[in-house]
Amino acid sequence: MDGKKSLVDFAVGFERVPIVPLLGFPGRQITRSSIKQNVFNSGVHFLSLLGLVDRFQPDAVFPMMDLTLEANALGSSVRYDLMAPPSVDDHLIDTEEDLDKVYPVDILRDGRVQAFLETMKLMSAHFKIPAAGYVIGPFTLASQLMGASQAAKAVIKKPDFLERVLAFTTHVIGNYARALVEAGASMICVLEPSSMMLSPVQFERFSGQFLTRLYSKFDANPILHICGDTTHLIDAMVGTGAEGLSLDSMVDFPVVIDQIPEEVVLIGNINPVEIMLLAEPAEVYARTRQLVEAMAGRPNFILSTGCDLPEDTPFENLDAFMSAGHNLPLGTRPSSGNLLSGEKEAIADLFQSSWQKGH
Repeated sequence: MDGKKSLVDFAVGFERVPIVPLLGFPGRQITRSSIKQNVFNSGVHFLSLLGLVDRFQPDAVFPMMDLTLEANALGSSVRYDLMAPPSVDDHLIDTEEDLDKVYPVDILRDGRVQAFLETMKLMSAHFKIPAAGYVIGPFTLASQLMGASQAAKAVIKKPDFLERVLAFTTHVIGNYARALVEAGASMICVLEPSSMMLSPVQFERFSGQFLTRLYSKFDANPILHICGDTTHLIDAMVGTGAEGLSLDSMVDFPVVIDQIPEEVVLIGNINPVEIMLLAEPAEVYARTRQLVEAMAGRPNFILSTGCDLPEDTPFENLDAFMSAGHNLPLGTRPSSGNLLSGEKEAIADLFQSSWQKGH
């Protein structure tokens, strides 16, 4: 990308391993808010992230992960629980006629999409570290719109129709990704969990080629995230042209790193539930140090979590994770840097009314 720092350039710009946990949901502990309030209200969402950045000093920051945003904006029914991520309840597309009906929808006019874009504007304006955005992946959005079982069957029985749906979802996601970049995102992480069920050949046809098209639609560092054990898809994922692969805890990083070109960054992969949520701080520290030491000498590595963190992740465990990444003793927190453009209190005051409305 002309004029833009590559993701590997970002990764090698530290004297230690860069540390970028997928941190959004625990921020609701700082604002004493619900997940639902955060995904609807940009002021609340930003204040949650502000507290996380100030408290844990990550090297880049992601918002809360919402896999329903694009499907909801297209008209899918979504369940909103106060303390859990939203989930899609129904599906919209069974036929060509159904596809024709959703084509005219402009998701950038949706209220929740606008709230996420406004959150990104605030992140870009007030954080000195890179602000990263999330978009859903083409095959995962198609699976939501068609229903997961129907999309899986279409891989075999209706591949041409599935490809038409994928062309549509790539178009929709591309528009949102561009808007996130215009709002200030320097990295875009594409969430494609539904593709884990595909074989490498199927992945290249029904996900990979559309991911490559998607990356061409925005001017930011493209990162690909797929949950679960994606060891069988590593080569195909690299083939999409992603600058970073964000992989889950089931993947053996010291093994797969040899499959990764030097210009592609491997991101992860401490278990977000078994370790970050449920383990004691000493175990979090030990497991994180084990990964950092196993990846020593690999400049194309960013320490992160295998997926987004549960909203009740103990802050003591996050402290242990960050200390281990900084190679500090357990119980020693990294010295606070100035990652905010302005004083925290002054920034918070700007959004106090939004916080009160959403609280």
